[in-house]
Amino acid sequence: MAAAFEIGVISDTHGQLRPEALIALEGCAAIFHAGDICGSWIIAQLEELAPTYVVAGNCDDDATLGLIVCAELGGLKILMHHGHLPVDEAAYKPDIVISGHTHRPMIDQERNLLRLNPGSAGPRRFNLPVTVMRITVTDGRAEARLIPLNP
Repeated sequence: MAAAFEIGVISDTHGQLRPEALIALEGCAAIFHAGDICGSWIIAQLEELAPTYVVAGNCDDDATLGLIVCAELGGLKILMHHGHLPVDEAAYKPDIVISGHTHRPMIDQERNLLRLNPGSAGPRRFNLPVTVMRITVTDGRAEARLIPLNP
């Protein structure tokens, strides 16, 4: 039996990295930021916690950020994109798809595909909650949970 580990998922910080978000992501083996970062300093702070994967969102102007990340962790293929542009997800054959953009948190298991949107961890928008996620990976299986930040 392989040891379990956790992956942090955050999105739509829009230039604001809350202390509550950093606390919620402590101890993760890796962090995925699904775009609309709006500040390279946010990436640097997340990288102090764990290796961090990032994609550009529609509000990011950093030309060094890609639009898609595909990584394998714990035997699972994770595809991440912001969600504002069409992506042929099936071409990547992912086990997990992470996107942001809508600010609406979502955990949806579609057969063998886990589809996630961590919501927004930045400035509160509309009446939506401020959230991040953690994915627990055990023996090649993933389970996600939403973490409200209660700013």
